[in-house]
Amino acid sequence: MTTTELTAQERWQAIAAHHGGPEPIDADLLCLLDLPDDLPERMTIAEAADVTGLTAHTLRYYERIGLVRVERDDTGYRSYDRRALARIVFVTRLRVSGMPIGTVSHYLDLVEEGEHTGPQRLALMEEHRARIKQQLHDLRLALAVTDYKITVYGGTAEP
Repeated sequence: MTTTELTAQERWQAIAAHHGGPEPIDADLLCLLDLPDDLPERMTIAEAADVTGLTAHTLRYYERIGLVRVERDDTGYRSYDRRALARIVFVTRLRVSGMPIGTVSHYLDLVEEGEHTGPQRLALMEEHRARIKQQLHDLRLALAVTDYKITVYGGTAEP
């Protein structure tokens, strides 16, 4: 079986299994980076917005600043393929994690430059991971304070 014959879930499970390491990657979470297998080959901006959960305005902005390349159909309308949608999903995950647009753009520029930028990309992602871990720590503390106040007022904090 080739990688193109694998489902998205199977591809991500294989990546998670290969990763190993001290903190194994959760294949179910990694799968969130992938797209459903049953998407059409090409989509309009409205369909792409629906699939990604972004607005058409945001999609046009991402294209304008070079985060994603989108082809045009014969009539000049944007035509999103799986590659463009996958890039959008990836960018969205980085943005949700707090990575600034400029850093996302820099990372994607490094990707375009080729494999020799691997060490730079690794360093960028390691720095970003450290910031995410700090955010998670801070959020856990904020949740603990919030849960405490809920119980002080007679409520029940959900586990």
